[in-house]
Amino acid sequence: MSNVITLPNNWAPRHYQEAAWRAMEEGVRRFCLVWHRRAGKDDFALHASAVMMHQRPATYWHMLPKSEQARKAVWDAVNPHTGIRRIDEAFPRELREATRENEMSIRFKNGSMWHVVGSDNYDNLVGSPPAGVVFSEWPLANPSAWGYLRPILAENDGWAMFIYTPRGPNHGLRTYQNALTSPGWFAQALTADDTGVFTKHQLELEHQEMVNDYGQEMGDALFQQEYYVSFDAAVLGAIFGKEMSRAREEGRITHVSHDPYLPVGTMWDLGYSDDTAIWFFQIAGDQIRFIDFFSASNESLEFYAGVLKDKAERHKYHYDRTMMLFPHDINVHELSSGKTRKRILQELGVPVRALDKGPDVWDTIAATRREFHRFWFDVDRCEKGITDLTLYKRKYDPKTRTFSSKPDHGEESHAADALRTGIFMLPRHMSTKRLVSGRDKYRKALEETPAPPTPWCA
Repeated sequence: MSNVITLPNNWAPRHYQEAAWRAMEEGVRRFCLVWHRRAGKDDFALHASAVMMHQRPATYWHMLPKSEQARKAVWDAVNPHTGIRRIDEAFPRELREATRENEMSIRFKNGSMWHVVGSDNYDNLVGSPPAGVVFSEWPLANPSAWGYLRPILAENDGWAMFIYTPRGPNHGLRTYQNALTSPGWFAQALTADDTGVFTKHQLELEHQEMVNDYGQEMGDALFQQEYYVSFDAAVLGAIFGKEMSRAREEGRITHVSHDPYLPVGTMWDLGYSDDTAIWFFQIAGDQIRFIDFFSASNESLEFYAGVLKDKAERHKYHYDRTMMLFPHDINVHELSSGKTRKRILQELGVPVRALDKGPDVWDTIAATRREFHRFWFDVDRCEKGITDLTLYKRKYDPKTRTFSSKPDHGEESHAADALRTGIFMLPRHMSTKRLVSGRDKYRKALEETPAPPTPWCA
C-alpha cells in the first residue's frame, strides 16, 4: 500500500503566517508579504506553491533577483533545524517525476513544472508561461519582470506572491503601498515585535552587532530595515543615497511630462552580456528632467537604434544630436564587422558624442552629486533607473569593516554609469544658458514647420 502524502508536507504556518495562508485558501491571487528577516518567507512560499501546483497542474516559478543567487538561496538551501534541503521538505520526492539539478527545475507526476529562476533573464525563459510566480527579495529584482508577467497572470488567472524585507524606498515600497489599496490583494508588514521570532535580548544583541559592524547611524538604519521592515533605511554603501532621499523629499521623483517643444538627449552605458542603459532627458531652465529610461541585455546596436526610433515615433521625441552622450568605449571595434560601435550607430542614424578616454569614476560621481539638485525623474517611465540609482553602492567587507574603493559593478551600476558619464560630459557640449535661450527658437521652428512622422534628430 502506497504512503499517503498530505500537503503541506510536515509543515504548518506559524501563528503570524496564518492570515496569509487563509487568504490563499480563500482564493486571493495577489500577495505582498513584507516580513522581517528570518520570518520564514521562502518556506511559506515553497509550501504554498506545493499546495497550489497540486490543485492546478501548470508551470510555476520561484524567482530571485539573479539566477546564481536563486541556486544558493533556494535550490541548494538547507533547513538548519532539520539538515534537509528546503525544496525536499516542501516537494516530497514521491510526488516528483524528474528533478533537473542543472536547470533548477522539478517535474511532478501530476504534470506541474516548478522552476527556480532569476529576474535578470525573465524574458528569455522558455516553456509554458507560469500560472504562479513567487518574487523573492523583490526590492533587489528587476521591476520590469512584474510588468512583463502581470498580463500573463491576469490572462490565465494566475497568482503572484511578493516576499521580501525592505531595501530602501524603491519599487518594493511602491508595491506595498499599491497592495494596501488595491482590491484583490493581501498585504502585510510584520516586524520582529509582531512575530515573536526573537526575544528582546536577541534583538538587542543583533542591534549592537550591527552598530559595531557599520557604525551607529548605519547600524541603526539597517536594524530598523531588517527587523522592523523600515523602508526609510539607507542602502549600505549607497553612493547617491543622500541625493536620492533629498530628491524624494523635495518631490523631484514624480510625474514628469515630456515637453514636445524641447529637444531630447540621451545618456548611455554600453554593454552586451551586461545591460545597456539609456536615460532620456530634457533641459528646461535649471532643471534636468529625466523623462524616460530603458535597459536591456544581449541585444545588438541595431536593436537600441530601433528603440530610439520607436520612441521618436510613438512619443514624438525630437533628439538633439549635441546631447547624444556616450562613454569612451563607443570607440571599441566590433569583432564581427571590424567597425567601431560609434561608426555602426552613426550608420544607423544615431549621432554620437563621446569622450576620448574614460574619466576617473569618482570625478564623474562628484560631478553628478554637484548637479543632483537639478534632477527631476518621471516616477513611472524611469522606475528601474530610479531603483538602480538608489541601490548603486560600494561593497562592504565585514571582515575589514571597510568599503571598497570602487563602486560595485552589479546590475544596478549600468544606470548610474550612464548618468554619471552623461552628466560629466553635458557641460562640455551643451550649456544651460544655450538651452534656455534656444527654447523659444526651437518652439518657433516646430510651430512653423511640422515635424516629420518619425523625427530623428534636430
